[in-house]
Amino acid sequence: MAIVNLTADSFTGDGHAADLDAALLRAQRALEEGADMLDIGAESTRPGAAPVPEEVELERIVRFVERLHAWKVPLSVDTLKPAVMRAALDAGADMINDILGFRAPGAVEAVAGGEAGLCVMHMQGEPRTMQEAPQYVDVVAEVGAFLEERVAALVAGGVARERIVLDPGFGFGKTVAHNCAMLRELRRFGEGGLPVLAGLSRKSMLGAITGRPVDQRMPASVVAALIAVQRGAGIVRVHDVAATRDALAVWQAVS
Repeated sequence: MAIVNLTADSFTGDGHAADLDAALLRAQRALEEGADMLDIGAESTRPGAAPVPEEVELERIVRFVERLHAWKVPLSVDTLKPAVMRAALDAGADMINDILGFRAPGAVEAVAGGEAGLCVMHMQGEPRTMQEAPQYVDVVAEVGAFLEERVAALVAGGVARERIVLDPGFGFGKTVAHNCAMLRELRRFGEGGLPVLAGLSRKSMLGAITGRPVDQRMPASVVAALIAVQRGAGIVRVHDVAATRDALAVWQAVS
């Protein structure tokens, strides 16, 4: 899953909020490098990020999804707003990726119909404050319990289980130690039979481990994605598509 940011304040500095052509080129390049799916976000969810007005997010998402729909490539839209979810699905999105785990009022209802995939993510707190003092007794057990509860809520709302993907939310209200524990035991999140998505690309935990700034975290990101797949991830959400695919190809050739 390749990341395509339509934001003005992405933590990686690769947002294309005001330049549709640049965003389309980014999407095209990701597909040429071997991406299987594009994940499109129009509101930054980095620590400390301010919310984007609904009408701004709608305008960014709808025009982009409509342009990409003709490409016949799976499209995921990263949003926590029910109105944007509905509009994205109407425009042709194949998946909704929600950092709130479809907890906003009306979110379950917005996605219950149809067959689109739904990625349920865990986040402690909210983007502006989530990294101030995250605390867990057992991060793997607590995140797993949250994901199970959200799956049950979606199923109760009329969503078929086979539509659901689980994301433990690396970097979303977690310390480096919490993130490492989740990566170490990633396979546990898929014990219920649902696919797991891992998004570690260029995140601050990799900077803390390596001492590298965000624009020098590609090698660490590739290693993290490889570890995630080795430990059960069915989808990895990445910036560096070609490098990640190369690493996975080598691993698959000798495994």
